[in-house]
Amino acid sequence: MRLDPPAIIQGGMGAGVSHWRLARAVCRRGQLGVVSGTGLDQIMIRRLELGDPGGHVRRALEHFPLRSIARRIFDTFYIPGGKEEDAPFSTPGMHTVEGNRPIQALCIAANYVEVWLAREGHGHPVGINYLEKIQLPHLPSLYGAMLAGVGAVIVGAGIPTQFPAAIERLSRHEPAEYVVDVAGSGRGAEDARMKFDPRDFQDPDAAPLAPLNRPEFVPIVSSHALANILFRKAGKDAISGFILEGSRAGGHNAPPRGKLQLSANSEPVYGPRDVIDLDAVREIGLPFWLAGYYGSREGVRSAIRESAAGVQVGTAFALCRESGIDPGFRRALLDKALAGEGEIFTDIAASPTGFPFKVAALEGTLSDPEVYRRRKRVCDLGFLRRPYRRENGTIGYRCPSEPVEAYTAKGGLREKTEGRKCLCNALVANIGMPQPLGGGEVELPLITLGDDFSGVARFCPEGERDYGVDDVLRVLLG
Repeated sequence: MRLDPPAIIQGGMGAGVSHWRLARAVCRRGQLGVVSGTGLDQIMIRRLELGDPGGHVRRALEHFPLRSIARRIFDTFYIPGGKEEDAPFSTPGMHTVEGNRPIQALCIAANYVEVWLAREGHGHPVGINYLEKIQLPHLPSLYGAMLAGVGAVIVGAGIPTQFPAAIERLSRHEPAEYVVDVAGSGRGAEDARMKFDPRDFQDPDAAPLAPLNRPEFVPIVSSHALANILFRKAGKDAISGFILEGSRAGGHNAPPRGKLQLSANSEPVYGPRDVIDLDAVREIGLPFWLAGYYGSREGVRSAIRESAAGVQVGTAFALCRESGIDPGFRRALLDKALAGEGEIFTDIAASPTGFPFKVAALEGTLSDPEVYRRRKRVCDLGFLRRPYRRENGTIGYRCPSEPVEAYTAKGGLREKTEGRKCLCNALVANIGMPQPLGGGEVELPLITLGDDFSGVARFCPEGERDYGVDDVLRVLLG
């Protein structure tokens, strides 16, 4: 690893939970701060339509090297003083395999803005986290982050074997390709290749851009077998280390190995086959970090005893003052934790990805079955929609959280829609940017945390009911 391995990697959580303020605060204290790369194009649009409080997006765009794109974005979406409260946020389109050029331009700029702001005012590296399951924005997202000088790219929720080659080509501003997983593409079907050429977005009269630094590539894996697959396919020089994530971590979890068994509470049961073989990982010879219930001083010490470089911590940072979670939701969750009443449910149906998803119980959110049943299904963001092969060979897009009739009309099975929740709208609602629905109604949140939800009380200084990044690092590093 070219960078000094940090003891603490701050998890890249949600859409905008791990925003630039949180990542910058962690970086300034010498650890690896990470921004979430999910949905950044939509988050940037909403910040601009809310009037860009503090002028942060504008300040970052003023440094964006693709000047005509920066001007067009600001002129299109910035609303001085912010939009009317009931006015909907713009949803200008969705990513496609063929490449939706205006949406890709938004994606490049948004990833640049988030990383640039996280890097502002210090010299420490900043990381960005992507989900392999969300493949369509990968190339423009990665390019935008690299334009801003991102130091580490962390990828989970899948097997991201194609990232190293993309990083290498984009560092030279060269065209890159990404083979996209398409449902219904059986034997003999042609690969769906997403193509991206950075030169398509550069101003024709601008000077050529200098080569970009190659960030560290750190995959998140849930087994030693997956670590070995990535190491073999990507090559020893392409991977800087691994984050080994267990089933107690927040967000998406890997499914249990073997036949799915459910507890009496309808949660997936994990067993000995799901325990990562650390001896096998150590043999690979790369740094690794442990994640999932390691957010305590003893958790860090136990990881170090296992020869880990350190730990990745999410839940503790998700509920700290610098987090991007809406302040009202954060306060309500923190009060539950301090009262010892934090409840987490591992929901096998919630996520349209099909991965188990940790849900924090909170009144008035989609964690409440009755609130979930009242929500009218809509698919207007499409972060998690999946390409599928139509009978005529063309590619369509569907999501089991979209309206049921729309999903089944595209060949999806009705039973796949049961219990599915719109994470796209919920995750943006989590950070205080819900889409207005008219009549005073808005999209509702669905907050994810890890099993150590109630354990965050350990970070509050004596006599206080809140904590910040400094408190988390003080406790973890002792």
